[in-house]
This record gives sequence, C-alpha cells and structure tokens, in this order.
Amino acid sequence: MTPILAHLAVGLGAGVCSGIFGIGGGVIIVPALVYLLGYSQISATGTSLVALLLPVGFLGALNFYYSGKIDVTNMKMGLLIAAGLFVGVYLGSLISIPMNENLLRKLFAILLLLLAVRMWFMK
Repeated sequence: MTPILAHLAVGLGAGVCSGIFGIGGGVIIVPALVYLLGYSQISATGTSLVALLLPVGFLGALNFYYSGKIDVTNMKMGLLIAAGLFVGVYLGSLISIPMNENLLRKLFAILLLLLAVRMWFMK
C-alpha cells in the first residue's frame, strides 16, 4: 500500500470509529501511525492534531442532529467542549513536546488501559 493510501485508510478507519464511538485521534490515529506506519509517538501525536484541524466531525454531527439523537443543547455543549479542547491541546502540547518519548508512550498505554477497564465494568 502506498503511503498516501495508508494514511487515507487510517483516516477512514478513524472516521468510521469516530462516527460509531465518538473516538478517533488519540485512540485510533496515534496507535495506527506508530504501529502501522512507523511514526514516533510524538510525531504521531502532532500528525493527529493536524488531522483534527479541519472540522472533521461536522458531517457526523449533522447526521446525529438530523436523526434526532442530539439536539441544540448537545450542539452548544459540544462547542463548549471544543473551546476547552482549543486551550487544552495547546497546554498538553507544551507538556508532551519536551517529554521523553518512552515515558509518553507508557503514559498513553496506561490511559488506554484505565479507560478500557472502566468501560468494561460500566453498567
């Protein structure tokens, strides 16, 4: 598979997962870039952030809205979350850029493990 097709496939897979589960960047794109395409952890994180620059969830959000699964209040709350993301991503990048890559990868694995355990045991 060419690098262009591989990156498009990662985006497509992350987009489908985002539409189904509301996930994509950190959970799908970053591991795919590291383990399938050979990126370093930090460059995968940065590349994932570039992918999120575009309003990638716009069409999916419209589908949820038009199907009646979310309403105007959900849209407003989502925009508030986006505002928090705007500042939070900047702060997080200041923390991760100078961090040791091995430590960053281990912290990421711990986060995914904690999330998985929590999701498994939710009622």
